[in-house]
Amino acid sequence: MTRWLDDREQRAWRDYLAMQSRLGAELHRRLQADAGLSLADFDVLVALTDRPDERARVLELAGALQWEKSRLSHHLARMRRRGLITREECDDDGRGAFVALTSEGRTAIERAAPDHVESVRELLFDALSDEDVDALARITGAVLSRLAPGAVSR
Repeated sequence: MTRWLDDREQRAWRDYLAMQSRLGAELHRRLQADAGLSLADFDVLVALTDRPDERARVLELAGALQWEKSRLSHHLARMRRRGLITREECDDDGRGAFVALTSEGRTAIERAAPDHVESVRELLFDALSDEDVDALARITGAVLSRLAPGAVSR
């Protein structure tokens, strides 16, 4: 039997989808205008700067970003042409290559991050009370735990 959403759940779900879409679009627009980066560029650069050696295998990066490998490969090719990342062969095991941050990529993220975090603060966190932030953290944690591999089976 289908467990349809009631009116309250339907409103919350649709508002969540609208918020996610509009927030992503606005953050993308601002990053483009302020730093010449897409939100996807920023996500890749953050994923690389989060690593001690600022490099990752393509499949690791795809997993971290939750992107399909083909989408990531195409995006990385565009970023490579712009000098933001480079490809480094893996001499150790021959299992492929690493994606590595370049000095241009490091400069780009360092230039973009302050305005981006201010946008996130302005668009999201400034609208929330401390209790709302705690609730958001609880909600996202609960949903993410259900999305973990093997957490919920159908």
